[in-house]
Amino acid sequence: MGVLAGKTAIVTGSSRGIGAEVAKLLAAEGAAVVVNYRQKAPRANKVVAGIEAAGGRAVAVGADLTAAEGARALVDAATGTFGGLDILVLNASGGMESGLGEDYAMRLNRDAQLNMLEAAVEAMPAGSRVVFVTSHQAHFIESVPTMPEYEPVARSKRAGEDALRAQLPALDAKGISLVVVSGDMIEGTVTATLLDRARPGAIEARRVEAGKLYSVEEFAAEVAGMVTAEVPSGHTELVGGADSFLKQAQPEG
Repeated sequence: MGVLAGKTAIVTGSSRGIGAEVAKLLAAEGAAVVVNYRQKAPRANKVVAGIEAAGGRAVAVGADLTAAEGARALVDAATGTFGGLDILVLNASGGMESGLGEDYAMRLNRDAQLNMLEAAVEAMPAGSRVVFVTSHQAHFIESVPTMPEYEPVARSKRAGEDALRAQLPALDAKGISLVVVSGDMIEGTVTATLLDRARPGAIEARRVEAGKLYSVEEFAAEVAGMVTAEVPSGHTELVGGADSFLKQAQPEG
């Protein structure tokens, strides 16, 4: 019996990458998991199959979180299939993709995060936890500049974090905690790949400055760990490479 036995989790953007690994880790601890995808059903089904083969429970649900009905579909899947909802991992993000509109980053990284939270808390009992996944480049964007190619995404993700933090009083009243997990660039993610394509050498430069960049599996373990970590609501967990950001963010004198 894992520490999450009897719990149900939604992990947004979990058909691949960090989200998929988080889903697997939560399932290994006993949680039933709603695996979310936007377009790639076969990938999500493969994640579910892997969880089930290991003795876990999961279901794949296609939902575009920028659409009004997307968040509700995930919550309905959690409550209808597994009988409740205790954990929400807000992992889905983007904004560097082409052809999705100039406002796509803000719609996904701010508006969709807030809509997902609002839909989820209606079904979450006291003691539940929400984990928001972000990057140091976004978390510190107001005080530490980032690459121009990534700035719109960083600002939209920071806007999403701020919108979620504005809900802390309402979450506290319901007994639901919110934790933010901020990481450096992660080796092998879609965002890192697109950024390195837009600015060749960007990943290597960040690797040199940080000393190490986490792999998808390493960062996913940190995210999954914050689901049960004994930290106060509103806590920010800085994972890897934060020293340079903290130093730049501190006012001189």
